[in-house]
Amino acid sequence: MQQDYTYAVARIRFRETKLLSDTDLNALLMSADVNAVMRLLRDKGWGDNSDHRPEELLSIEENKLWEFINETIDDISVLNFLLIPNDYHNLKVSLKCITRDREPDGLLIGDSVEDAQAIYQAVKTREYGDLPDYMQDVAKEAMTTLLQTSDGQLCDIIVDKACMEHVYRLGKESESDMIRLYCELFVAAADIKIAIRCANTKKKLDFIRRALAQCDTLDVERLAQAASESREEVINYLSTTEYRSAVDAIEVSMSAFEKWCDDYMTNAMKPQKWEPFGIGPVVAYIIARQNEIKAVRMILSAKLNNLSENTIKERLRDMYV
Repeated sequence: MQQDYTYAVARIRFRETKLLSDTDLNALLMSADVNAVMRLLRDKGWGDNSDHRPEELLSIEENKLWEFINETIDDISVLNFLLIPNDYHNLKVSLKCITRDREPDGLLIGDSVEDAQAIYQAVKTREYGDLPDYMQDVAKEAMTTLLQTSDGQLCDIIVDKACMEHVYRLGKESESDMIRLYCELFVAAADIKIAIRCANTKKKLDFIRRALAQCDTLDVERLAQAASESREEVINYLSTTEYRSAVDAIEVSMSAFEKWCDDYMTNAMKPQKWEPFGIGPVVAYIIARQNEIKAVRMILSAKLNNLSENTIKERLRDMYV
């Protein structure tokens, strides 16, 4: 039986009024320094009324988001497609820390489907059977590759591709048009990023094919062929797809393209705001909140590193409200 999200949507309608607007972000951006930014954020209800370092504040807000979602939705497994990338992140962290004889202090993400420490312990003891079924083979392959080649990049593409394929599967299995759309855009954006980076670093075709994951809105073989030739060929191919609006951003920089990806996703999710009964408004709110935290992180980083206001303005995402 499908969940009724009427109660969740009602609570989210109120929470949406608390999201930062473009005007709020501009005020943060115009603040004199990090301390002034932190004061404004506390005035907006960020944190827990205590003094915190910037990263601690952001962590508190991320935890608040998922605490709210957990108390609002009966079965959070419907949101696994949003959380599962954190599991694969935790797998990568575990693999690299173990092979470098380091502890993963502060690197594991707690908001995930599986317990982050359990993943770390299973990989550390090579008890791959203790991992969820979907992670056992990729963990073995990535660990073997890392031990045999010491190639962290190759390890990353093995785990990242498994993550992309998992999200794609979750989209295909979902009855929600919105979740299917999100999962498709997630994989397509990742494929485009990989293709551009591979073209820039002149990777061979076999490597690129190994890195890209199947999706419905891109011809992955054509994308791989283009990336093996040049960045210009990637742009030429993308100009023939529904992602042609990304081309201008790609020609500026990877940072501009990452902003395009987030804005594209935000705009695709905005119509879900007005769906009163389905999961759509919940997902749209989570994405909006995550983008808000990402934007604040950029502003705090800019203040800490004395970057110009114009530089950071170019990277700020469109806000949901």
